[in-house]
Amino acid sequence: MKIAIASDHAAVDLKAELADWLRAEGHAVDDLGPATADRVDYPDYGYKLAKAVASGAVERGVALCGSGIGISIAVNRNPACRCALAGEPLSAALSREHNDANVLAMGARLIGVDMAKACITAFLSTEFGGGRHGPRVDKLSKPAL
Repeated sequence: MKIAIASDHAAVDLKAELADWLRAEGHAVDDLGPATADRVDYPDYGYKLAKAVASGAVERGVALCGSGIGISIAVNRNPACRCALAGEPLSAALSREHNDANVLAMGARLIGVDMAKACITAFLSTEFGGGRHGPRVDKLSKPAL
């Protein structure tokens, strides 16, 4: 699977470790940055990740920041993205099964590398359930304002 991964400065180390692991698992990974732990703004990287997913350049995305909250909000500004914040595998799997999430967000200050890998594994291996969830997911891309 082709996966994009991006973070802010608080998650750059976790991002690098997860990108290497994903490659070792056989995935094609686009590391969208940053390359160093110098301070950056998470919205810039969330928007960059959302653009890669929305354009179809990648199938899924992994978004990381200190808490996972800020970057998930940034990704979700793009109506083609459904970014779910998860800290354990069940939530990651349900985000795919029920919500057809295409981006997984996690907080580097809140999750260890092994739990992050378990969340990504659940996220990537779970298919969208469709059925009654389909019309609900369709509404997410077309908000009634």
